[in-house]
Amino acid sequence: MLYWHWLALGMALLMAELFMASFFVFWFGLGALLVGAVVWLDPNLDPALQLLGWSVSSGLMTLLWFRYLRPLMKDRTQAGNARAAVIGEAGRVLRPPHGDKRGRVRFTTPLLGDDEWEFICDGPVATGDRVYVKDFSGNTLIVEKRD
Repeated sequence: MLYWHWLALGMALLMAELFMASFFVFWFGLGALLVGAVVWLDPNLDPALQLLGWSVSSGLMTLLWFRYLRPLMKDRTQAGNARAAVIGEAGRVLRPPHGDKRGRVRFTTPLLGDDEWEFICDGPVATGDRVYVKDFSGNTLIVEKRD
């Protein structure tokens, strides 16, 4: 195979990765580009060595990605996980619940884009009490007062 065959294969595999969400074919495309560069430097390289080089380089790059590099790039933010971001946050009661009306609590830092929320509580609370988010139901927080 000539060097440009490997380059064409590498580019085709890289373009195929655009249509796949696996990030797996990418490494085989890079391996083909690497072999294309080696064959460009040494055009008389045996085709069996070319295939071996492609297999080994693709396999090593895939292994390095999935084993070592990908775990370092995991998203450790709470984005998309509203429940975990809200549970345990503390706020002050502005208006306690009364009858069928829900109470109102204010947080020092906004929770999910707002610093004031309606809430319900199992126990009695008064204006100014510190409450903690236990759960939420729709647009209403379920809070508890801790002593």
